[in-house]
Amino acid sequence: MAINGKLNIIAEKINDSVPSTHELFAKGDIPAIIALAREQAEGATYIDVNIGMNDPSLMEELIKSIQKQVDLPLSIDTPSPEIAERALKVYDPAKAQGKKPLLNSISLGRLEMFDLLKIQPFRTLLMASERIEGSETVQNCVPRDVLDAARQIYEHAKKHGITNDDIIFDPTIAPVGSDFQGLTRMTVDGIALIGKHETFKGCHMSVGLSNFTVQIPSKTQSGALVKTPLENAFLTLTVPNGLDYCVGSTKKKYEFLPEDHPAMVTLNDIMKLDGFDVIMRVQEFYNS
Repeated sequence: MAINGKLNIIAEKINDSVPSTHELFAKGDIPAIIALAREQAEGATYIDVNIGMNDPSLMEELIKSIQKQVDLPLSIDTPSPEIAERALKVYDPAKAQGKKPLLNSISLGRLEMFDLLKIQPFRTLLMASERIEGSETVQNCVPRDVLDAARQIYEHAKKHGITNDDIIFDPTIAPVGSDFQGLTRMTVDGIALIGKHETFKGCHMSVGLSNFTVQIPSKTQSGALVKTPLENAFLTLTVPNGLDYCVGSTKKKYEFLPEDHPAMVTLNDIMKLDGFDVIMRVQEFYNS
């Protein structure tokens, strides 16, 4: 079943962690990066721009260069307040159909990034992967932790006047190929808790979808695709509960799967398993 209209893609390829893009950054091949932005424009809601640890001036150059060629809004993807500040200073909403940039991301450990709203308004991806207990920042372990983390970062966002529509929660998604701790179940059920919570009505949710399958083969032994079906199984469980964004590929066919699809059966099994049994179940799927 088509997923069109229910999932917004934040196009993922202009990212220093992608080997081919890292090479373009290293060569200073700005025309090729702009071409990559144009290639991803069809099917994307935002184009992600992540320069990693490169000089902040590269982010400025890319924002200005991409906006000359592509009229989609951009996702400024960095944990660095300095890089984010320089990007926001040159981002022009008039060249993005009047739309705000997306700042990816703000966490409880980077609350100073809310101060960047003084430069210009933005939508923001809020990390709901950790929470404060006492004076300690701790990682989430169970679905209720995801909800508590969302509540905590949401309170800070509201203090800065950010509307619910400009909030996108990211509960994070763990690689399913090494999920000994039940983190897939935590994320799927945590999304459901956020999605039905009245306080968060009008908010949005996103995950870095490619992270889910990063450690597993592309195909089964019989040649069938592995990564995209497993990602689609995840979407089948989460989009109906409120997930409406993902950092993902504009080239993949994202769709809802029937309950009897092998990837769907696998993920439903994983949701009931713990420890090494999860790993074995994933291996069974891609060894088929």
